Amino acid sequence: MEVVVGRIGKPHGIRGEVTIDVRTDEPERRFAPGTTVRAQPPQGSASRISSLTVGRARWHQQVLLVTFEEIVDRNAAEAARGIVLHATLGPDDAPEDPEEFYDHQLIGLAAYDEEGTHLGELTAVVHGAAQDLLTIRTPDGRSTLVPFVAALVPEVDVAAGRVVIADRPGLVAPFPDEKDQSEGRA
Repeated sequence: MEVVVGRIGKPHGIRGEVTIDVRTDEPERRFAPGTTVRAQPPQGSASRISSLTVGRARWHQQVLLVTFEEIVDRNAAEAARGIVLHATLGPDDAPEDPEEFYDHQLIGLAAYDEEGTHLGELTAVVHGAAQDLLTIRTPDGRSTLVPFVAALVPEVDVAAGRVVIADRPGLVAPFPDEKDQSEGRA
């Protein structure tokens, strides 16, 4: 399983150092010297880079600066701009914070309401600017989005394969009048 951990930004200096648009909560771990990441050049890029090895990483004014062994000068750094960086997760990899989850840990969990009624299956995680959303596929085939906040998702039990949704009318289960209308159709 892979996760996106960053994207290469603009060059910094003349020796191949680049800024990183960090997309991980563990940058010190993902960009530790010697770590190899898979490189995915942007669409239309002439870059043939498929993996990069971290030579050095440091913080400068709240910006992560990284030197990769394969990027040796400013020209190479400019050519690498926009490359998306992926890290491979091991079978025991989990975020350090027990209240955080990787997408692959959540996708496939059964969704239940607080009374234990089966609501469907968690099929995707949508990452938004303000908050993440869980996509729940209901037994009748509808897809709904649930904000991934403690008030609406009070329990995530990866080991048990379930997530509890504090369902509200219209959130996952349809409004009562919508249910009545759909039952009256032929």
